[in-house]
Amino acid sequence: MSGARVVVCVGPGGVGKTTAAAALALQAARSGLKACVVTIDPARRLADALGVDTLGNEPHLVSPPTGDWPGQLWAVMLDAQGTFDQLVSRYATSPSQADAILRNRLYRNLAGALSGTQEYMAVEKLYELQQDPRFDLVVVDTPPAQHALDFLEAPAHLVRMLDNRVFRLLMTPTRAGVRVLEMGAHLMLRTIAKVAGGQVVADTLEFFSQFDGMEAGFRARADRANELLRSGQTSFLLVCSPRVDAVDEALHLVVRLKGAGASLNAVVINRSYPRFAPIADPARFASSALGPLVANLDELAQVAASEDEQVARVAGALPDVRFARVPLLAREVCDIASLAEVASYLGEQAE
Repeated sequence: MSGARVVVCVGPGGVGKTTAAAALALQAARSGLKACVVTIDPARRLADALGVDTLGNEPHLVSPPTGDWPGQLWAVMLDAQGTFDQLVSRYATSPSQADAILRNRLYRNLAGALSGTQEYMAVEKLYELQQDPRFDLVVVDTPPAQHALDFLEAPAHLVRMLDNRVFRLLMTPTRAGVRVLEMGAHLMLRTIAKVAGGQVVADTLEFFSQFDGMEAGFRARADRANELLRSGQTSFLLVCSPRVDAVDEALHLVVRLKGAGASLNAVVINRSYPRFAPIADPARFASSALGPLVANLDELAQVAASEDEQVARVAGALPDVRFARVPLLAREVCDIASLAEVASYLGEQAE
C-alpha cells in the first residue's frame, strides 16, 4: 500500500484485525516510518498485542524490547467521550460556551450513548492523527464488519443530522431570539415532555442554545474527514480467515465498501492451517502406533485444502488486490516478539 498515509483494517469479527493492524504498524516502524495504530474496539486486545499495560486517547510511544527501530511505533485506544469533549472545546466560540456544553446533562448522555458517536469520534481521531506531523502512517483497527461501514459513513451521518429538520427546529429559538417556536417544534417538545419529563425538554433547549454557532465547525471537519476516507491517501485492508462464514461476510463487506467509495488495496488471510508434505503409502501405518498421527495428518490436509478453496474465492472476487497469508502461529500473539512474527508475513504490505 505504497503512498498511503492512512490504512483502515476491516473485516468480520474474530479474524485478528487488531493483531493485523498492530503488526502492520510495527512493520512500518521497522522499515523506518513513524507509525501510529489506533483501535476503536473497546477491548484490550491492542494493548495486549503491544505488550503494554494501558493505552489512552493520546498517542503512546511503544518502546522496542531490545535494540531500536529505524522508525517509531505509537498506539492509541479511542476514548469517544474525551474526543467529543476536545471537539466541543475546539469549536466553541468562548471558554464559557464550551464549559456550559460540557456540563449539560443532555450532552453528557449524547456523547456516551448516541448511535454513531463512537464511529464518528473514531474518524475525528483518525483525522487528527493524520494531520499530526509526528506520524507518517496511521493504521486504524475497526470493530466487526457492520461497524466498519458505520465508521466509513460517520461523517456523512453527522452532516445529515445537522441538516435534519428537527435539528433546525430546535436551533430556531437561539437564532430567533424571542421569536416564537413554530408549531412543529411546539408539538414535538410537548410530546417529549409527556414521555420523558419537563427537565429533559429544558436540558434539550439549553443544549441547543449553547450549541449555537458551532455547527459550521463540525460540518467543515466532517466534510474534510469524509474526503480523507475516500482519497488516495487512505487504503482499506481486508482481514479475513479462510473459513466459509468469514469469507461470506468478508465478500459482502467488500461489495458494500466499494459501493461506499472505499478503495480496497490489500487482503490479509489470517490463521491459515500449516501445510505438510504427504506420506507415501499411508495405509501401511494404519495398524501401527503411528496410525492416529497419520490419520490426523490426513485431516489437516483436508482442512488445508478446504482453506485453499476459500482463499481462491477471495482471490477470484478481488483479482487486482494484493494478498498476504499469515499462518496459525504456535503461540498467542501477546507481546512485541510474537507481533513481529506476524509482521514478518505481511512483508511489503506496510511499505
